Amino acid sequence: MSMTGFDLSFRHLRSPYITFRFEFPTQIRRKITCTAIRPTICSTSAPSTAVSDSNENHARTSYGRRMSISMIAFLLPLHQSMQHSSANANAADDLLLLQEEIRKVLTKGKAAGVLRLVFHDAGTYETNENSGGMNGSILYELDRPENKGLKKSLKIILEAKKMVEETQPVSMSVSVSDVIAVAGAEAVSLCGGPKIPVRLGRLDSMVPDPEGKLPEETLDAFGLKQSFKRKGFSTQELVALSGAHTLGSKGFGNPIIFDNSYYKVLLEKPWLSPGGMTSMVGLPSDRGLIEDDECLRWISKYADDQDLFFKDFKNAYIKLVNSGAKWRRPNS
Repeated sequence: MSMTGFDLSFRHLRSPYITFRFEFPTQIRRKITCTAIRPTICSTSAPSTAVSDSNENHARTSYGRRMSISMIAFLLPLHQSMQHSSANANAADDLLLLQEEIRKVLTKGKAAGVLRLVFHDAGTYETNENSGGMNGSILYELDRPENKGLKKSLKIILEAKKMVEETQPVSMSVSVSDVIAVAGAEAVSLCGGPKIPVRLGRLDSMVPDPEGKLPEETLDAFGLKQSFKRKGFSTQELVALSGAHTLGSKGFGNPIIFDNSYYKVLLEKPWLSPGGMTSMVGLPSDRGLIEDDECLRWISKYADDQDLFFKDFKNAYIKLVNSGAKWRRPNS
């Protein structure tokens, strides 16, 4: 066996424990004699030397074929397994390289914008239409009102992509959607949140996604739940993903620390206090969550248990960045 393939020729394969010498009766006997190797070949008369040699050669050929088939059946899955392992190893190396280059250009102050870029690229997904999703189409959607301010975040993504391709110009061509997905995960980790594994291999769209697919900031809890349901997300996943608003300038704790402050602040309802900056905390959609009993149950859980929030956010994020994605190597 070589590292580049398998020698599937077994013409010279011999077993030291098996012989192919068949002894036939030396006297003529009028009875049916059948060989052990070929039950369907029978003789009703005394076999000649030619017949003996023929049967011996046939037995050897038959055995060789069976051994060849057996070895092929054994080696092919092994070969495929080695190829799959090699592909996985290459993907792991590519991911490490991509993470390294992203960390060179990403700062805590830029984390909220990068994470918002993830949501606006992936958030166009609709299960019924099988459209939108994590496909890099945000490149063609920056002029839409809902994407205002994302050009700076996209610049970070493209810079990291360029550095990766300059480092590995032959073996690695990374998609914009891959870089966005990994950069969002790195933004969370950089600010103290959970480490999130991200699979590589997404294909980029060459056209913008349909308009009007992102959840509007003015939606109440019912509207948000319906919107996320169309994208394949449960209420629990909606509340977990909303915790990303803990980063940035929306008023939920420290703007560069990823923790469960978002839920604690929601329970306090600071926007109800008269005057001051507290009335500016959060978006209307954030405030709407606390008024829904189902959402409130998860808000309370995450406010009490940051580890639970981190676990559920990680799982929901992985689902988000895989939503609607088209892959170079399906099921890899």
